[in-house]
Amino acid sequence: MTAADRFRAAVDNRDLAALDDLFTDDIRFYSPVKFTPFEGKPMVLGLFRVLLRTFENFRYVGQYAGTAQTSADGTPAPSAILVFRAEAGGKEIHGIDLLHFDDDGRIKEFTVMVRPRSAVHALGEAVLAGLVQDGLVPAPAER
Repeated sequence: MTAADRFRAAVDNRDLAALDDLFTDDIRFYSPVKFTPFEGKPMVLGLFRVLLRTFENFRYVGQYAGTAQTSADGTPAPSAILVFRAEAGGKEIHGIDLLHFDDDGRIKEFTVMVRPRSAVHALGEAVLAGLVQDGLVPAPAER
């Protein structure tokens, strides 16, 4: 079973302990709704806790493997693209998870890309509410 397969199984089973084993301590998570990455295992695991309860009808529908440069340092790394479909906030989401692995097969960098824009907006609002609820980020200041 590949690292990507182990990740898919952890997500399918909503198994945060398995995800904890799959992430490097200094993992970077690039979100489609935030310019700077989420950094470090505690923050990324907290984010996944929110994502697993936010997405509805989440399922992976395809997978590709290869090598790609990481965003952090530009070095080539074993990588996988997982194609998914889901719903959030009543919007259908099409997306991909781009996983970069370290030499031990653990995920060191994770990038999510989703479409359409209306789904990105709905997902961003739902995830922000979950992050605030879990105390991972402060509530946005009112305008």
